[in-house]
Amino acid sequence: MTDQTAIVPALGQALAARGYDQLTPVQSAMLDPEIAAADLLVSAQTGSGKTVAFGIAMAPSLLMGAEKLQRPGSPLALVVAPTRELAVQVHRELNWLYAEAGARVVSCVGGMDPREERSDLSKGAHIVVGTPGRLVDHLNRGSLVLDDIRVVAMDEADEMLDLGFREELETLLSAAPEDRRTLLFSATVSKPIARLAATFQRDAIRINTISDSDQHADIDYRAHAIAPSDVENAIINVLRFHEAKNALVFCKTRANVNHLLARFHNRGLSVVALSGELSQSERTHALQALRDGRANVCVATDVAARGLDLPDLDLVIHADLPTNREALLHRSGRTGRAGRKGVSVLIVPFKARRRIERLLHDARVEASWTDAPGADDIRKRDDERLLNHPSLTETASTGDHEMARMLIDIHGAEQIAAAFVAHHRARRSAPEELMAVPEYRPADKRDRPPRGDGPRGDGPRRERTERREPRAERNDFDDSVWINLSVGRKSGADPRWLLPMLCKAGGLHRTDVGAIRIEDAHTRVELKAESAPGFLERVGPDGRLEKSISAWREGDKPAGWTEGSAPARRERRDDRDSDRPAKKRSGPPSGPRSDKRPGGKFAANPRAEGKPARKPRPVPPSQLEDRAPERPKSKKPGKPKARRFDPTAEKPPKRRKPKQGE
Repeated sequence: MTDQTAIVPALGQALAARGYDQLTPVQSAMLDPEIAAADLLVSAQTGSGKTVAFGIAMAPSLLMGAEKLQRPGSPLALVVAPTRELAVQVHRELNWLYAEAGARVVSCVGGMDPREERSDLSKGAHIVVGTPGRLVDHLNRGSLVLDDIRVVAMDEADEMLDLGFREELETLLSAAPEDRRTLLFSATVSKPIARLAATFQRDAIRINTISDSDQHADIDYRAHAIAPSDVENAIINVLRFHEAKNALVFCKTRANVNHLLARFHNRGLSVVALSGELSQSERTHALQALRDGRANVCVATDVAARGLDLPDLDLVIHADLPTNREALLHRSGRTGRAGRKGVSVLIVPFKARRRIERLLHDARVEASWTDAPGADDIRKRDDERLLNHPSLTETASTGDHEMARMLIDIHGAEQIAAAFVAHHRARRSAPEELMAVPEYRPADKRDRPPRGDGPRGDGPRRERTERREPRAERNDFDDSVWINLSVGRKSGADPRWLLPMLCKAGGLHRTDVGAIRIEDAHTRVELKAESAPGFLERVGPDGRLEKSISAWREGDKPAGWTEGSAPARRERRDDRDSDRPAKKRSGPPSGPRSDKRPGGKFAANPRAEGKPARKPRPVPPSQLEDRAPERPKSKKPGKPKARRFDPTAEKPPKRRKPKQGE
């Protein structure tokens, strides 16, 4: 082992028993004697063994030269992780790393029973591992005491700040003694991390083991440009093509996770999900299913999969594209860990290719742009796996040989081989057919002509009156096929929604559609000759595109359809071509306006004297006929009006109450 003498003996024995022959760069950096008592700000790439690294860094402060720790009491070390899964993983790693030192490691994780955690803390602990929220809860309740803390380690500190745990971190650090050591480990050191380090660290030593040249050197980045409607199909084909032992598919939202989970279940894949809406027990069962082989595909969100270390994770798929370089590196860093090779695949709709190219450039990684695996590629790959199937090279037992000879005698060798092939193919789902993607033309600013006179260029400026050159004729539509749609101008037909409908329902690309000519009752659409048969086959014999819209080849008018029978797609507020009669007004017709008030708005203007008087606006005869005769107002019984007080009026005599006996 590298620098075995510099490692604490108890940890060295644990590492040797675990099979560590060589330490990673970040782990070797923790053996420097100059940093044994200093605060550290460490940045290392994902999958480089940061958990073992800060475990080695904490050892001198915990053991203080002793071979083993004393009886557990108040915690000596506090380790904070952003997610439940990462905290459970760190707890597992530190358990075997400090097993020879006799350390008791207790976890405090959200989603677990807090009563059991309080019971564990009351029995004493050397190291406490937990998430920020649950640790602060135990601190406020008095079950967690940080008076004897010697070292605080924060794993994935950048993620904790991104998740909004800054207040909790400040609470924990403020409760710990001031002479403690503070170790901040992160994949990237952003400005918020630097501010946190400046506030709670003392003369921290900066350690950076990330090299731009070997950034994710063990990860093969691949980008597949696809049609926007083929995202799910492309993901299924990538899973079928690689058939990795474990694969991780990233989504942005919980809804997308649930949707892909159902889709993969329908395709017969062994899949589990990880998202924030799951309980801790459900997350634990999902991870255990991946570890013991009962599932080989995990669909997860960024938060749920942060810091996951799954065994034999060979494939990462970005179903929803990452929005920044940190997300890309953290996602891809789940594979290619500890010297293992891995593949990171980005499913890129062709309209988002330039954005992803900029993202890859910012992350300083190179990706190979290739077509997504098609159905033929997957079938070829299946045949290669069949030819190299382990059962064909393994030594069979004596009983298997006897049964094989009996089968050959009864059915023949060729029939048995054919049955083996059929059985092998039946276990795999059929691949998906993907749409063709238009050729990508990268934008090169150097090839652009100058924009004209002035500071932006010195080339000739085109006058506004100058007409553009006519577009070159499209030779792809020389042998085009015309189809008709049962919707026209009267029904609100518009190319803005007709084109997406055709592409979605008929499996077309926008380049397969030529001219769109909208007539009164129907619409004529031009298609490429090679695309028309597939379109007609996909829509079926009834040509149904949507609930009320059908399509048919020109000249093959369907039965029951006549000119003008097209149903309305949508109604417009103002349809000038409509034959609907105008709505009658419910109120009185408009007539000449008058003003009864003297000197009102329409009173005589002295400036207008000498001019002919304005004639009243004539009322159309139709309105006169529709005018209802005026009815006399009927007096409705109501409350009597109150009378005014008159002091001169005679008061009516008061009614005297009869006395008793009268």
